[in-house]
Amino acid sequence: MERLVLLLGTTLILLLLGGTAPASAHAALTATAPDDGTVLPRAPRHVTLTFTESVGLRDDSFRVLDPDGHRVRTGEAGHAGDRSDTARVTLPDRLADGTYTVAWRVVSADSHPVSGAMTFSVGAPSATAAAADTGPTEDPLTGALHKTARYLAYLAVALLVGPAAFVALCRPPDPAPLRALAATGWWSLLAATVALLVLRAPYEAGTGPATAFGTGALTTTLTTRPGALLLVRLALLLPAALLLVPVFRPRGPAGRPGPLTTATGPPLAVALALTWAAAEHAAAGIQVPTAVASSVLHLLATAVWLGGLAALLTLLRHTPATALPATVVTRFSRLAAASVTVLAVTGVYQSWRGLGSWSALTDTTYGGLLLTKLTAVALLLTAAAASRRWTARLPATPARAPRVRAPAPEPATGPPLPPPLPPEGPRPTTSAAAVTSVSSTTAVTFVSSATAVTSARADHHRRALRRSVLTEAAVAAVVLALTTVLTSTVPGRAETEAARAAPVGALPPASVTTIPFDVGTPGGRGTVQLTLDPGRTGDNAVQAVILSADGGLTTVPELRLTFSLPTHDLGPINARLIDRGGYWSTNAVTLPLPGTWTAKATVRVSEVDQVSAVGRVRVEN
Repeated sequence: MERLVLLLGTTLILLLLGGTAPASAHAALTATAPDDGTVLPRAPRHVTLTFTESVGLRDDSFRVLDPDGHRVRTGEAGHAGDRSDTARVTLPDRLADGTYTVAWRVVSADSHPVSGAMTFSVGAPSATAAAADTGPTEDPLTGALHKTARYLAYLAVALLVGPAAFVALCRPPDPAPLRALAATGWWSLLAATVALLVLRAPYEAGTGPATAFGTGALTTTLTTRPGALLLVRLALLLPAALLLVPVFRPRGPAGRPGPLTTATGPPLAVALALTWAAAEHAAAGIQVPTAVASSVLHLLATAVWLGGLAALLTLLRHTPATALPATVVTRFSRLAAASVTVLAVTGVYQSWRGLGSWSALTDTTYGGLLLTKLTAVALLLTAAAASRRWTARLPATPARAPRVRAPAPEPATGPPLPPPLPPEGPRPTTSAAAVTSVSSTTAVTFVSSATAVTSARADHHRRALRRSVLTEAAVAAVVLALTTVLTSTVPGRAETEAARAAPVGALPPASVTTIPFDVGTPGGRGTVQLTLDPGRTGDNAVQAVILSADGGLTTVPELRLTFSLPTHDLGPINARLIDRGGYWSTNAVTLPLPGTWTAKATVRVSEVDQVSAVGRVRVEN
């Protein structure tokens, strides 16, 4: 058992160290209104986001920042047209000209937060100071603690449900060594659930763990679906504790648990599993009822297998060889085979539902993690096959060889034997009783030798089985860790759907380039800020603003702009910018080839002073 705890602890530490990066969310942004990077003649009334699945809103789901980085007063966040896959915020009636930054953070239907930012401009683009203050994305410590607590919850439910199922279905004669294992699972699940409940508010807000104890943090958590499900899980732990007592003190005939335990145990396990299924991937996307049922079966099969392995390993280590019948191991072997069948069927369905296509298996992060998990499962099945082979040999090995007692020597009849002669004299004739005694001693010696050989063979089989089960449990812990990471990764179906949509949020559709210039006169330094929309081959719109040395907007008498592609000896293409009264623009620039183009800006600041400067513009295909 000590080795198992060490291996599980090592896996947990690796998971903790690998969990410090920002967690991937599951609802992907597919559209924004207005479009990200767009320039509008007048301020919009709303900002609307559309996602691949339903999202929950927070009090601070939107932060709208003006060009100076100051927060704009907005209305309360809500859904657009009662569509749960949207988020909308109302803007003030009048917004000054310039570029505005919208930072957003919502909670996807599978309980994971999603965040990002977008920009839009009113009248003309401008410099903005908002990029440094778009709000939190995720606190690394909070994310690591939350992921660790989720892994511990998965492991704990396996240690709670698995040993109970092992006792009920495999019927070991003395389940006492398994009480501590189940109690560890119960206490660990209690601690992990409390930790998840406390960390829920800072996890959603992207803040540090200390904010969990802020005013109203826990109250707000309990009003959300993930918080309510965690509270239900805590409530279910009380009847689970009461049920452990009769399970590990078997009653009824043949050492079976009583009828009350048999009737209440499975529904309680299903209810516990539902607190996971109703809060994660299964609760969002297509075929939700089927997905929830599949998720419940998948989790219970995992718990029965992994927890049963821990129970078997504990019995093999702490139970004498003569006290553990081979039938117990055989029953668990059949139970494990049934669990593997359930895992295979539900796993295939969940993989199809999460991926959506074969290409997502290799083109998405979710698919890569799934392939890694399948490799680990293959190793797990190999270890399980070895355990089954050693299990098949146990019934042929008797637990204890029969003891053979030598018969008492028969009393001698007839006249008494003469006294023994001196060593140098003739040897006496051996009597029948002496022969009987020697034969009995030889038989005892032979049977004892056979017993020693049988016992040695039994010990060898038990040691081999224990090693195999230990390997199986260690690989199963790794599979459990990969499962935890998978539940924190965008499903391939959602990632592919978001990629097919117009690129919004993280990847701006417009290409922004700054070109510094210096005329060489007092006040003659500044920057030309170009926005090329969409920044791809074909027709593009160009907006340009002139920024002074201190970053403020300024006007110039003339601005000319050309594009060239030196690698293909193409250009210069004159953009023919038009003065729009504060900024320059055109909607008719055609860039036929992808590559790094040279943008040459000629700025005239007076009747006699002008300068040309160049910048690099990346144009995608």
